[in-house]
Amino acid sequence: MALSTAFTELFGVRHPIALAPMGGSASGALAAVSRGGGLGLLGAGRGARAWLERELPIVAEGTDAPWGVGFQTWAVDAGAIELALEHGPRAVMLSFGDPSPFTELIRRSGAVLVLQVTDLEEARQAVDLGADVIVAQGTESGGHGARRGRSTLPFVPVVVDLAAPVPVLAAGGIADGRGVAAALALGAAGALIGTRFQATAEALADPSITKAIVESGGEDTERSSVLDIVRGSRWPSKYTARTLGHPHLDRWRGREDELAADASARQEYDDDVARGAVPPLPVWASEAVDLITDLPSAADLVTTLATQAEHALDRAGRR
Repeated sequence: MALSTAFTELFGVRHPIALAPMGGSASGALAAVSRGGGLGLLGAGRGARAWLERELPIVAEGTDAPWGVGFQTWAVDAGAIELALEHGPRAVMLSFGDPSPFTELIRRSGAVLVLQVTDLEEARQAVDLGADVIVAQGTESGGHGARRGRSTLPFVPVVVDLAAPVPVLAAGGIADGRGVAAALALGAAGALIGTRFQATAEALADPSITKAIVESGGEDTERSSVLDIVRGSRWPSKYTARTLGHPHLDRWRGREDELAADASARQEYDDDVARGAVPPLPVWASEAVDLITDLPSAADLVTTLATQAEHALDRAGRR
């Protein structure tokens, strides 16, 4: 059974699976997702030029299959997007913030405009801006998401109905083929998957981070703004981040205002990182982290996810 959807038809890919453009770790090497039959999205984050100049050629030269690039809208500028567009991505994804300053730039390039939304206000704006694909992100997701968002199961079908006929990808708490099948059953045209691809051979992540993901469970994750504040990361207050447990999270939980006013807290955090007492970065991880137990190649993982999804849908049909 082939899982053909509006997403696979739009991009000409085999599987309704996209790599979440995880800032920094979704590197050019994760073009392997595209080679595996999904859509690989480079995690350009805030658009650091040196990082883009290093990673864009890797993904552009690493596959003849469609690929894309994703940015954190609140922090990027037009110059970074223009640099990415010079390398011919098939898609550009914008997340977290007002995408309107950049949509025409992307549209003029001919790239597919993908807008991620975390609530209905953002979903309505995405429709009004003419998004070609909308990603509906539930709060189970690893990394950043809406402070007051909805979980994936009830959020995705609402966005599907609102956005029709625009294809919607489901995101948040999807780490195996059963999750992909569930996304399709909710009316989505595919799944955008992050944490599961963080634990692959090609992910640009410190070994301590991938080890933590493989060994942890969903109950070990927590959504908070503490680690953004202590690192001096100026994320908009609308978005918090789901991470694994962390000593500084334990130290400052519920005391965010006090933390923001403590001039010594950032130095203490940096000192702990320098001496190896805490990971170099927070471990962004979704609630589905229990399902991650190995470190396959990204291309093999795409095939595995698609096969699992087909089997899950087949079983559901027989029942």
